Amino acid sequence: MFKFNSVRFAYRANGRGYTVTTAESVGNNRIFLDIKENTETFTASVKTRSKIELVKLSAEFEYDFAETDRIFLNGYQSWTDSTEHDLGGRVRGIDHIPEIVSDKYAFEAYGDYTFVKYSRKRGNIHGFSYGYVKRDDGMYDFIGSLNENSGFTVIKINTAKRTVTVEKDCMGLNTSEGYDGISLYIGSGTEKEVFDGYFAWLGIAPSREKPVFGYTSWYRHYQDINERCIRTDLDGIVNSGFDADIFQIDDGYQTAVGDWLSVDMSKFPNGMQPAAQMISDAGMTPGLWLAPFVCEEKSDIFRDHPDWIMKNETGDPLRAGSNWSGSYALDIYNEEFREYLREVFRTVVEEWGFRLLKLDFLYAACILPRSDKTRGMIMADGMDFLRECAGTAKILGCGVPLASAFGKVEYCRIGTDVTPEWDNKPYMQVLHRERPSTRLCILNSVFRRQLNGRAFINDPDVFMLRDTDTSMTKEQRRCLAEINALCGGVLFTSDDMGKYGSEQKELSEDMMKLRGATVLAAELNGNELVLSLDIDGRNVIRIYKI
Repeated sequence: MFKFNSVRFAYRANGRGYTVTTAESVGNNRIFLDIKENTETFTASVKTRSKIELVKLSAEFEYDFAETDRIFLNGYQSWTDSTEHDLGGRVRGIDHIPEIVSDKYAFEAYGDYTFVKYSRKRGNIHGFSYGYVKRDDGMYDFIGSLNENSGFTVIKINTAKRTVTVEKDCMGLNTSEGYDGISLYIGSGTEKEVFDGYFAWLGIAPSREKPVFGYTSWYRHYQDINERCIRTDLDGIVNSGFDADIFQIDDGYQTAVGDWLSVDMSKFPNGMQPAAQMISDAGMTPGLWLAPFVCEEKSDIFRDHPDWIMKNETGDPLRAGSNWSGSYALDIYNEEFREYLREVFRTVVEEWGFRLLKLDFLYAACILPRSDKTRGMIMADGMDFLRECAGTAKILGCGVPLASAFGKVEYCRIGTDVTPEWDNKPYMQVLHRERPSTRLCILNSVFRRQLNGRAFINDPDVFMLRDTDTSMTKEQRRCLAEINALCGGVLFTSDDMGKYGSEQKELSEDMMKLRGATVLAAELNGNELVLSLDIDGRNVIRIYKI
């Protein structure tokens, strides 16, 4: 179990720096550091009588690691690799990548690389919001943040020193009142007991949404979509015999990312409303992809509204990655931009008729903190704003720090993008933690499976059963499909299901049989992923080569 050791609090006032290290509540004529430890919770909060600038707030716990323990710490956002580690595990940053390459592709924008120091030593692992140590007896020691809306919580484990350090991402925050600080749930028990306990303390009731099955255009056409191919794909899924719930049109319908109401009329000459109506007439919910917090360089927004774009430390437009013609982060506190987004959502939902919105690249809102807002505060504000804009339409969140989406979206991606390959080319395997990879997506789906039905309905990204336009073997495609069915509630494909042959029909039947099964336990042993399943009351072991 986690044993509390001490709290370290550092701040600046009147141009001078101050540090307090204590295991008890302490105060002076400027600040009061309040520490409370109860049976299942721990808090460290700050009250101040004058203006201060926060530098650091952390709490250290001791933990007696055993050689057979497995450690999980949740990755920064949807796409960040998140898997269990043994005591010698580590996570890799981007400092090994040549600077010229990293800068060209803006790798640092996708993750936590600018504000968390990565260690190259084995046994040094970090993550965000929640994590656990799984003991040899199958019991869990769990630690999770209860207040990510005040700032992201970074959990760092050093197995050699036998320490667990919890740090609040709050550097540079100015306050003259106080800071909510660290608030943790700390529990021990079975997997079900600790995850149920965590979400009970968060005050998030189990999701009422049902699992869904459907189609998305992305992995079949990418941006090369049009009204004709959407109709063909819709006919394919209707004629396949599968009872589909959702048909989602992905990226490519707009003239540029950010210009959501500027439909590419060469692709959709009748606009988007007829496309949504066509999907509704087929008995499915129409879905549409947007990336509301970014724009690309060739967009009208980038050209006409430079004041809507966030600026970096040098005053240049803030890059949000290297997608499209260059991706830039938009300022969610700019009132004109907020009004623009309100109009986008109103048009998409009320005029066009789309009832599911896949909202992507959401991390862009909080790449940079402000003097009055931490990254966690900004992301919480962003998610609340999207929820307001979406109205009665359902949201599928993606590319988002997960805890910021807990209880705020119906569905959420919990892994990186899959690819038609198993694990991309070798040079891609040494890039950032958010890179597309079918293998990494599968591992995320397995080790974030506990969020399904508690935080939202898990979207593990699509399955691909087709044997064309892919280099995956039959067993790899089976692995992807079955893990998606076991660990997620959103089961999407981009295949032309109307063209499935006997092999694809066999794989799809096996996949669908597993939708009601329960994963009792999971272990990653080298390149073998071992799952213990409850299938209709029977305990079944499945082993996948990963």
